[in-house]
Amino acid sequence: MLSAFFSGMEIAYVSSNKVYLGVEKKQSTFISKLLTRLTQNPTQFITSMLVGNSIALVIYGYHMGKTALQWFVPHDGTMAFGLQLLIQVAVSAAVILLTAEFIPKVFFQVYANTLIKALAVPAYVFYILFYNVSKAIMAVSDFILVTLFRTKADTRKDFFSRSELSIYINQQLTGTNEQEEVDSEIQIFKNALEFSGHKARDIMTPRTEIMAVDVHDSVIGLRNLFVDTGYSKIVVYRENIDNVVGYVDSFKLFAKPVTIIEVMVPMEYVPHTIFIKDLLNQLTRKRKSMAVVLDEYGGTLGIITVEDIIEELFGEIEDEHDDKEELTELCNDDGSFFFSARLDVEYINKKYRLALPESGAYTTLGGFIVHHTKDIPQTGDRMEWGNYVLIIEQSSGKRAELVKVVLKLKK
Repeated sequence: MLSAFFSGMEIAYVSSNKVYLGVEKKQSTFISKLLTRLTQNPTQFITSMLVGNSIALVIYGYHMGKTALQWFVPHDGTMAFGLQLLIQVAVSAAVILLTAEFIPKVFFQVYANTLIKALAVPAYVFYILFYNVSKAIMAVSDFILVTLFRTKADTRKDFFSRSELSIYINQQLTGTNEQEEVDSEIQIFKNALEFSGHKARDIMTPRTEIMAVDVHDSVIGLRNLFVDTGYSKIVVYRENIDNVVGYVDSFKLFAKPVTIIEVMVPMEYVPHTIFIKDLLNQLTRKRKSMAVVLDEYGGTLGIITVEDIIEELFGEIEDEHDDKEELTELCNDDGSFFFSARLDVEYINKKYRLALPESGAYTTLGGFIVHHTKDIPQTGDRMEWGNYVLIIEQSSGKRAELVKVVLKLKK
């Protein structure tokens, strides 16, 4: 039991979430104070557990050898010494591996956060008991490392990793009831961890939704488009949307320009693979608020604004001109689903436990359909993929709006 305890506590500390421990140590409870003392020097804590485990194993080995002989060796002394030794080693090793190594390490690894907190009191007792011994062992170890092997002593500090922070935050979000409001700081932390992995194509406004005017259009037409859309910026192109040349801020119209080109701001162009953290730096440095996202052929794939990027950190930013679009997601009694085509495939798979294919070539359900059919979906069109049948329930003529997803029955 002692060997299992020492082995388990060692693996529990290594496997525990350091963010969780950091939060626990900030509490004002007795256990929190013990955790602080135990983990303020991780190397010494682990060494103390190793010392305790070594002592337990030595005592176990001494007594278990005699016990194994009593169980399995006849008392008439006819068995050879080599066979007796083999039985002692086999029985002792089998018991210790099963009860003090394998099972406790698996158990302590799975429930690391809970057990390191629950067993903090006995761990601290042994930590104090073996403090001087572990100090001496560490001193000898450091001397050997520095003097003989010319390496630095172990001076590592207890840092937590990016993945541990992500796991802890996801646990906080998962533990929140749907009726409870998620703490904004937790949500911002989660967004910040995912921020560096997002690319421009993941958050851009697709070309089919871009509101734009030709550079040779009238200023009156531009003004009317600002009024109708409520947008603060309008994209300007020359001849077609694949040749975007700039954008116009609505406040520039107060200068009463004669032509659009007088108040047009040159556009920034970026590849669809650029990370939004790099794009934010680029737009900030050049004092631009919008960029065109180009596809691999140099055509317009979409547009992205500084506001789009900031919203990835702080959530949706709405003003009085924003229309709240309700995206449909319904689960029917027959096991089928109704989804808005603008929902992300990754989101659908995660929430509804589906297995629709994900790819860097698209992000939305509508993009998945267009990517695989190579055509603009129309109302009533059907598409089969694996165990799924996708039916276009509603289409605007340019893109799918509402999709029914049916799971085919397996034969």
